[in-house]
Amino acid sequence: MKHVVLTIAAALLLGLTASCISDSGTDKVKAGDTLPEFTLSSEVYGNLSSSELKGKVTYLCFFATWCPPCQLELAAIQDTLLPMFGDNEDFRLVVVGREHTDAELTEYNKTKNFTFALYPDPERKVYSLFADETIPRAYLIGRDGVIVDAAVGFDEEHFASVMDSVRELLGSGTSVEL
Repeated sequence: MKHVVLTIAAALLLGLTASCISDSGTDKVKAGDTLPEFTLSSEVYGNLSSSELKGKVTYLCFFATWCPPCQLELAAIQDTLLPMFGDNEDFRLVVVGREHTDAELTEYNKTKNFTFALYPDPERKVYSLFADETIPRAYLIGRDGVIVDAAVGFDEEHFASVMDSVRELLGSGTSVEL
């Protein structure tokens, strides 16, 4: 019986992971496109409009609390991206909880202790401007509002190359080691 329960649990976890990262060509925004206009509303962090990102190098990430690859990306943001660029006034980080409310994200962050804002998108209004399905999704946006990189899923090597791109866009040198 214990073996059956473990097998079912493993299958469910595998299914959740696959639903996070499987991509079926639902991209609405890709590298080279202009950032769509949107506004995120949060009782915790206030409102954030895409127009406020103009002139900044921006890393925009969509995640869900139940998605294992999303957890890896959020940890990389906390441990790598923020220490490198968090204090740079020309850099902006925007992390959006797809299908989550402020209350859910606040509760989630009690266990994670992230030091960055988690904006809610409970009805996928903002997410739907970028894609129909699949998370995590991350976009690197240049100062001119043009998307430089669009990624589905999380891969450490790709994340490191995006960090190099952030550094380049901000006008500094050396490469990133994870």
